[in-house]
Amino acid sequence: MPEPVLDLISIGRSSVDLYGQQIGGRLEDMGSFSKAVGGCPTNIAIGTARLGLKSAVITRVGDEQMGRFILEQLEREGVETRGVVVDPKRLTSLVILGVRDEKTFPLIFYRTDCADAALDESEIDEEFIASARAVVVTGTHFSIPGAAAAQRKAIALARKHGRKVAFDVDYRPNLWGLAGHGAGEERYIRSDTVTQHLQAILPDCDLVVGTEEELHVAGGSEDTLTAIRTIRSLSAATIVCKRGPMGCVVFPGAIPDSLEAGIKGPGFPVEVYNVLGAGDAFMSGFLRGWLRDEPLETCCAYANAGGAFAVSRLLCSPDSPTFPELQHFLRNGSPHRALRRDAELNHIHWATTRRPQGETLMALAIDHRAQIEKMADEAGVPHERIAAFKRLAVEAAARVAAGRPGFGMLLDGRHGREALFRAGDHDFWVARPLEVPGSRPLALETDAAGSLGAELAEWPVHHVAKCLAFYHPDDDPALKQQQEAVLKRVALACRQVGRELLVEIIASKHGAVGDDTTASVMRRLYQIGIRPDWWKLEGQPSPAAWAAVDAAIDENDPYCRGVVLLGLDAPTEELEQAFRLTKASATVRGFAVGRTIFGEAARGWLAGKLDDEAATAMMAQRFGQLVAAWERR
Repeated sequence: MPEPVLDLISIGRSSVDLYGQQIGGRLEDMGSFSKAVGGCPTNIAIGTARLGLKSAVITRVGDEQMGRFILEQLEREGVETRGVVVDPKRLTSLVILGVRDEKTFPLIFYRTDCADAALDESEIDEEFIASARAVVVTGTHFSIPGAAAAQRKAIALARKHGRKVAFDVDYRPNLWGLAGHGAGEERYIRSDTVTQHLQAILPDCDLVVGTEEELHVAGGSEDTLTAIRTIRSLSAATIVCKRGPMGCVVFPGAIPDSLEAGIKGPGFPVEVYNVLGAGDAFMSGFLRGWLRDEPLETCCAYANAGGAFAVSRLLCSPDSPTFPELQHFLRNGSPHRALRRDAELNHIHWATTRRPQGETLMALAIDHRAQIEKMADEAGVPHERIAAFKRLAVEAAARVAAGRPGFGMLLDGRHGREALFRAGDHDFWVARPLEVPGSRPLALETDAAGSLGAELAEWPVHHVAKCLAFYHPDDDPALKQQQEAVLKRVALACRQVGRELLVEIIASKHGAVGDDTTASVMRRLYQIGIRPDWWKLEGQPSPAAWAAVDAAIDENDPYCRGVVLLGLDAPTEELEQAFRLTKASATVRGFAVGRTIFGEAARGWLAGKLDDEAATAMMAQRFGQLVAAWERR
């Protein structure tokens, strides 16, 4: 028998979850929602992938935007999607839910003839099942005849090939037809019919996991110990009883006279913010240990910590912890009962769940506003003409990229709105400016017209916020304080809204630059809690200066994506020399250069001396020259 290449395959529900963002309000009154991938098995596939397991899911999604959202997110998370069937006839399942208080979580399942409910045994491939160390089946999908047959087939194939079977009871009474549409949060209704269904599964399981109420329905008794003993009479599986804030207790063999006599791990009392998804994060943590043959106490620690993270946050799969985050918590704990308020944990979570990004970034920067407006004024043309030129810049960048990864653009919303749309056609990395051009002290354009958070919330999720500060270590302390306050606001807003942040620092305009000048600015910003995803820095005077930049990042934020070089309208030859000086740097990832590429073309085009093709070709030639220089470097 070949060795398995996957750790687990989970089977069953996948949905798009819409979480009401007005905590404490009625679901009827929700005005905005956060979108997330949901469904117990799909959450488990994502949760275990984040914890370092190789996971897959067998489910169905609709052939529409919500189905593609699930598929794309699974791929970003590293989940194998070979078992995801795209159903051309049915819609992806939808769940709408809210948080009323710590005990009330209203939710509505939209599952009438949905895609995942149509899963059938023809979609269970023997070779695929045999490729995993374990299959994870879930109780809800046994309520649907076709899906139940699919799970039973997967169990039989797993047993045939000597694989493990893990069973998450996942009892949702209204999905068994025992409660109305408005009772989605109901967790327990006694049912002999459900008990009979579940007990038929137990003999083939190696792991059975459920809350006390879920074990009651599986064991057919509302006395927890009696229910567990009934399960043991039917199955030799390791039985895990989830007990909320009390953690869990595990029974690998004979059932003792008391629940307290089972195997336990450390509990983590935290503030309950939202219990939805806690069981999936718990199961993910337990599987991380169980499938790596770690002690059951360790499995419990992983599981209890995963559940603690989930109940302290709003969403399900997006808020499941990553393994670095889990390890940090188990080593250091947290000073906060509300884990979502722990800045260090939040940073690790953010940095380890960002969208994947290549090692190299080569960007054409044309987010300039004041400089291009001055060019238009000199040419005697209205500023409205600038938008058309920025679209040409997108075309120039696309010609150089030619569909390759690692390319991007800096574009603004004032003159580059249409260019931003067109950049989306080419899958470019995109950053957008927030600062008032040339401002010192730093000021934000949004402060004159509205809310920073509202502005960021309107951006596509992959757009990066860029903020330029003219900051020198010798600046007046009052000026530093003003600039730092604005940068802190920007950093906080980016994290709250979920947008990456690029901080651009230019020191050379306001003082001498030595080997430690830029690095000292970076250390100061790190000291006050600003940890950008990216830095955009001017060329440094020596390799020693770049080594100082590397050290500042390494000491303060090893999760930083890296540094891109800016151009400051320098001649191409100077930029190529600046590129060469970065050769030994561990953090410089590429460049984001503007006027060196577009300056001459913009002046000629605005003055009517160059047509569209000539201007585009000139920008493409100069961008391509810098790309070649970077690649030679």
